Order: sequence, then C-alpha cells, then structure tokens
Amino acid sequence: MKKIDRIREKLSILPTSLYLSKMHDAGWSLVALEWEREVEVAGEELPEPAAERASEEIPFGLRISSDCRHLEDDPLEMQTLRFLAELIVQDVSFKSMADALNVREYRTRDGRPWNAASVFVLTPRLMEVAPRILFGAEWESRKKQLARVAWNS
Repeated sequence: MKKIDRIREKLSILPTSLYLSKMHDAGWSLVALEWEREVEVAGEELPEPAAERASEEIPFGLRISSDCRHLEDDPLEMQTLRFLAELIVQDVSFKSMADALNVREYRTRDGRPWNAASVFVLTPRLMEVAPRILFGAEWESRKKQLARVAWNS
C-alpha cells in the first residue's frame, strides 16, 4: 500500500521557478497554495485562526462530502463501528475486538491492523454514534440474535 508524503513549508520569500522545478524533479507535486494577510478588526472579537480550525481530525465514521461543504457517513468506517457495537454488547475484551476486526480485514484509518489500544481510543467515538447505530429495524433483528449470548456476570 502506498502512502502520501506531505510537507508544509513556511515561506519568507516567494518561491522561484527554479525552486519549483527542483521540487517537481524530486517527485513532489504542488497541491495547494495558502495565502494569508493581516486585517484590522475594530472592536470585534477575533475569530479562531483558520489553521486551528483546519487541524481538527474528522471523527471516525465520517468523511468530507463530495461538495466539500459537510461531513457524511463513511460506509466502511460505519460498518466497523456497528461491528464494534455488537462486540461491546457481547462483552468482548478490547484485544479480542481488535483480533476480530483484523480477521475481517478491517484496518485503521492509516491502514494498520487494529490493536487493543486503537480500539480503546475509538470507544468515545463509538459512544457518540451508538444512538444512531443501535436504532432501527436492522438492530431490532440483530438484538434477537444477541439475546442468545451468554453474559459474563
């Protein structure tokens, strides 16, 4: 699996065509230009800088929509969350959850196999989406199958 390598350079002067050619020859592709300037704001509270807003990670289970204006469900990640919800209901350990995800060939966002720690880190996100996952006719039929599970109490 190939990985995208990115660098971000802070510029003090405009890049020359020679510099851009050198980077291109080294295999880099220019994918964006970002411009900024200072603006006087009279008597208003300053908004959060754009760089800080953009650095937020997209929650697991969501992706940027094709119109780039909102987030939408990522089908594979939502499938992963549904599967984890079932395993939590079955009272499975984090290590066993990770093993089950890996057997099904689910991968983390960065393409790595799951481990107990990565499943644990995902737990708060699972709690956020649980009301959506554990709702509807599909879950009602699933609950009947899970009722036969022996509980560890």
